[in-house]
Amino acid sequence: QVQLVESGGGLVPAGGSLTISCEASGSLSSTGRMAWYRQAPGRHRALVATIDHASRPNYEPSVKDRFTISRDNARNTVYLHMKNVEPDDTAVYYCNYRRYSPITDYWGQGTPVTVSP
Repeated sequence: QVQLVESGGGLVPAGGSLTISCEASGSLSSTGRMAWYRQAPGRHRALVATIDHASRPNYEPSVKDRFTISRDNARNTVYLHMKNVEPDDTAVYYCNYRRYSPITDYWGQGTPVTVSP
């Protein structure tokens, strides 16, 4: 089992910055992938960014130039630094850990981010 605990969500004004984090614990794999998803009110959960075990990131196009995903393998922690946030970034942000062989996904409880106009 893997446990994920997010922190750092809150209220931020449009154009501002915020960093959220997620600490993983439990049966972690050296090849595990970490990711952030978000779910806005009335919408499905959607992928925001991923980062593999070698710290190679990938981003959803709408956040690519504004968000930065990073990970600290020594601390088993993944971060999402958000800048120039927009009201459409308002959502609950979920941390995801994926282990391969077989593929197994684990989820955190979510941390809410609210962007005020």
